[in-house]
Amino acid sequence: MVKKLSVIDVDLCVGCQSCMFACNRRFAEAGVARSAIHVQSVGGVEHGFIVKVCRACQDPPCFKVCPSGAISKRKDGGVLLDYTKCIACGNCVKGCIVGAVQWDTTIDKPVICVHCGYCASYCPYGVIRLEEIEEVET
Repeated sequence: MVKKLSVIDVDLCVGCQSCMFACNRRFAEAGVARSAIHVQSVGGVEHGFIVKVCRACQDPPCFKVCPSGAISKRKDGGVLLDYTKCIACGNCVKGCIVGAVQWDTTIDKPVICVHCGYCASYCPYGVIRLEEIEEVET
């Protein structure tokens, strides 16, 4: 089985950004600047929030537009980023159809979710979850 981060019910999101803070902790830093998940308001608490995170596309557009080969396909959906090959062109950010590729201004390179699920364990409302999915036959 392969693991994938899924947005279960975005209507439960209160915009606390706990998932963003947790994700950023991977770099042993405070804040949210390097988070691969982003929670965005669509008009305050009354109108809700959008959770932007890699949806593990089977045919990822960010992979297709990477000219340096820094992005490789992840088994059964999504991508992995090799920072040593990345030329910081930003094509992956523009190419992502769900706006899930974030930009790390500290190192001037993209941040893409690796579906580790660390953020899900900090979501107090069950908005996101790490799920096991069946492997896709190729």
